[in-house]
Amino acid sequence: MSVSLRAAEAKDCFAICEIYNFYIQNSVVTFDEQSMEVSQWEEKLTYLNKQKFPFIVAETDNGEILGFAYVAPWRQKSAYRTTVEDSIYLRAAATGKRVGTKLLEELLVLSKQAGIKEVVAVISDSGAESSVRLHEQFGFKKQGHLAKVGFKFDRWLGTILMQKSL
Repeated sequence: MSVSLRAAEAKDCFAICEIYNFYIQNSVVTFDEQSMEVSQWEEKLTYLNKQKFPFIVAETDNGEILGFAYVAPWRQKSAYRTTVEDSIYLRAAATGKRVGTKLLEELLVLSKQAGIKEVVAVISDSGAESSVRLHEQFGFKKQGHLAKVGFKFDRWLGTILMQKSL
């Protein structure tokens, strides 16, 4: 299976929404609890494009979207303007096939080109060990752990904070 990466487009938002909603409904790797609508992803894509933040997809030769990655503002206060939070999500069938590795590698290159200085990963402390390993592979360092900051599926969840300087 050949996989290529490209900038996300509005036509990808249905697949992006489908991938993300799977994680909302079936995991604790996202703390979102309500399924998102395609229109919300279209708005997010438009917003991130205006900010000149990268938003990319991994696509097969036949046009199937296997995953996506983007960076978004870490916080809204202006002094944080060169710090972002990354997000990477894959179709279940694409896990373990280095698609996430390709996405994160390209996301970091594009982020640096966009003038971003710091990338923060906020990772669930339950069920996201592969995400921690992926980020460590790219030089992210654990900076902290926040316990019991989320409650989903009748249990308390924490987050691991990781950071990489570009």
